[in-house]
Amino acid sequence: MAISREEVLHVARLARLELSEEEVEAYTRQLSRILEHINKLRALDTSDVPPMSHALDLENVMRPDEVRAGFSRDETLSNAPDSAGGFFRVPKIREP
Repeated sequence: MAISREEVLHVARLARLELSEEEVEAYTRQLSRILEHINKLRALDTSDVPPMSHALDLENVMRPDEVRAGFSRDETLSNAPDSAGGFFRVPKIREP
């Protein structure tokens, strides 16, 4: 199945592309080759190939999302450079 020059011009017009004469010839050739390759793929017998969404087997490597106890306030503040009254103390960044 080859694509015609008129079909390339039609698609270019739909895409609002202005093609030079050389580009029309090049795209006609390239798109025809792509369609020929697709037809070769269609000719293959894939009846024994199960449908898949990815070429490779994918495994979820994430752990299950489970609720667990977090760090206590003292554990959290133990690595803070400065704390007061159970909160982080940070330098003032906004001038009044």
